[in-house]
Amino acid sequence: MRHLIISDIHANLAALDAVLAAAGSYDKVWHLGDLVGYGPDANEVIDRLRSLPHFSLAGNHDWAALGKLDLRYFNGDARETAIWTQNNLTPANRAYLESLRPIALEEGYTLAHGSPNNPIEEYILDPLTAELNFSIFTTQVCFVGHTHWPTAYFMAKDSDRVCLQRAAQWNTVVSLNDGRWIINPGSVGQPRDGNPDAAYGMLDLESGEWEHRRTKYPVEVTQKKMRDLNFPNRLIERLTHGH
Repeated sequence: MRHLIISDIHANLAALDAVLAAAGSYDKVWHLGDLVGYGPDANEVIDRLRSLPHFSLAGNHDWAALGKLDLRYFNGDARETAIWTQNNLTPANRAYLESLRPIALEEGYTLAHGSPNNPIEEYILDPLTAELNFSIFTTQVCFVGHTHWPTAYFMAKDSDRVCLQRAAQWNTVVSLNDGRWIINPGSVGQPRDGNPDAAYGMLDLESGEWEHRRTKYPVEVTQKKMRDLNFPNRLIERLTHGH
């Protein structure tokens, strides 16, 4: 069984379609939250994912679109697009988002949008935060999103204290069979690590092997849609630079 692991699509259909095309064969999609927010294709992205064999978590922007989070805690750009999403979701897609939860156990893997400790709000951006989260989940591997940064955190079997951060090794197969891992595949629709290409990963459940991957997509297609909708210029320009 090969699973396509994605996160933080953020209503960017062009990026999602590019990832689906580049991924090759897979049996199921695991999405780690934030289907919507920031981007112009909220309904189209949800419809595309729902057409595939998949499992999806809810992210903070999904909850914002449902009115489950106070928008005053979002920056102005995020708040503006959250309100747009609230006003434009179809009833069917709103009900779909309502059905999602932010943390789950799937096929022996922990999945969380932010972190096992706080699946909606916490960002795992450093080894210390990751180290504290290793005590929260019991599986060997946990996949998270939320930060839009592709990375991995590793804790050896003989250590319950030392956590090492490992940069994404692109197109390189990594065995997850030794030690414990927290892995972030990065963002499909709004990368923030200085690379505008859509990030994703492939997981082989039988062998326990993982691969970080990247693919280009037509950024200008998404940007035009955003301009036509008068979305904030900062959100449009950041897609060019991946930050």
